[in-house]
Amino acid sequence: MNPLLEPSSIVNQLWELSEENKKDKDNDYIEQLTYLLFLKMTDEKAIDVPSNCDWKTLKAKSGEELTEHYLNLIRTLQKEQGLLSDIFNQAMPRFNNPVNLKKVINIIDEIEWTSLGVDVKAEAFEGLLEKAASEGKKGAGQYFTPRVLIQSIVCLMKPDPRQSIDFKVCDPVCGTGGFLVSAYQWLLQETGGVFDRKEIKRIKTETYYGQDLVPRPRRLALMNLFLQGLEPTIYLGDAIYEPDSGDRFDCILSNPPFGTKGANQLPVRDDFTIETSNKQLNFIQHILTILKRGGRAAIVLPDNCLFEDKAGEVFKILMEDCNVHTVLRLPRGTFTPYSQGVKANVIFLQKGLPTENVWIFDARSNVPSVTKKERPLTKAHFEEFEQCYGDDPNGRAKRTDLGIEGRFRCFSLDEIRARDYKLDITWLKDESLEDADDLPEPDYLASEAITELEAVVDSLKDILELIED
Repeated sequence: MNPLLEPSSIVNQLWELSEENKKDKDNDYIEQLTYLLFLKMTDEKAIDVPSNCDWKTLKAKSGEELTEHYLNLIRTLQKEQGLLSDIFNQAMPRFNNPVNLKKVINIIDEIEWTSLGVDVKAEAFEGLLEKAASEGKKGAGQYFTPRVLIQSIVCLMKPDPRQSIDFKVCDPVCGTGGFLVSAYQWLLQETGGVFDRKEIKRIKTETYYGQDLVPRPRRLALMNLFLQGLEPTIYLGDAIYEPDSGDRFDCILSNPPFGTKGANQLPVRDDFTIETSNKQLNFIQHILTILKRGGRAAIVLPDNCLFEDKAGEVFKILMEDCNVHTVLRLPRGTFTPYSQGVKANVIFLQKGLPTENVWIFDARSNVPSVTKKERPLTKAHFEEFEQCYGDDPNGRAKRTDLGIEGRFRCFSLDEIRARDYKLDITWLKDESLEDADDLPEPDYLASEAITELEAVVDSLKDILELIED
């Protein structure tokens, strides 16, 4: 491919356009690009849209006629039934200069986006948000989970809707829909895209569910899944502060947002046994509620969720109702550049059986920190873990404890109970942290310190709540 037509190059070209559109309104500008990228890909995929709302008609316009047509196009799509209405609901055209709009359309038109692989539009969106984050000093990590991590988790969890006639996959904090898109792409790879005729409609319209608190990533999730030929259900709302909807799911794949922002009060939920202001611990309780008996889940969690004061109480309840069979300690820098310094894990569990043993894989100790350019996150980071995990998505494959010098070890429930159900268990000596020439970058260390402090803040909030009660 021509290097000038690589997605990263396109991101740079789009970012350089129209300073007046970007200034102090980075996300507005980015959102406009997602509308245009979506329209271009509906054209490439020959997806029907209302007359005069197609890409070819749009790109044929220029001058004031172009901006007027773009405004009418948005208004028309808002009035459509189904997903198109959801996608363009409350959309507002922000391009006031027809010359700038025409430049953006021409750049997007040069690329055959759907030929570049899965979820390309989200990749472009990520690149643009990364630009906004780096220039505006604002984090964009609430939107993304690294694609190679998503693909590894999905491969292990095997979200196959052919297992039962009401099999449902959910991400209760879906962001731009990365887990759901990857789950469907895994299914296409497993089946070669060939389904029983009786299953096609159910798989495409009644299988993939999500929710997000923020309209913008929800809109992108709807776009991504619509372009895959799916009709997902993506709710807009706060998963942990709203009452239980009654929906239940067979497979949950999720990365709840890190940090304490917005966690100033305890959720009022009868189904939450443990009262805590820690958002991630509340998401664990929410997932426990919405997961069907026999269903499985993989949840990305920051380190503080494994050791803070209320963590043991939540995991005690979780281990009584679920087989928390596997924990993956992720490499340092996994979420670079969006949430640099966050140390995180993936918890794998199945509901309906109590925990007897917890297997922990350490992919962090003595592994160089992930960086954006020199040491990016790759599939190789998870190859050994995938082999150790085995073929059974519920963690029941034959496994081998690799001993005190290995990365994969088994801990009995008695050992976990002796630690007050806290799962921050380490055994490998991390020699990389003792090498003064290979210490993490200062911004990583600062972010790591912030993460530790946030855990303390969560504990103090819980104490304050008890005092007030």
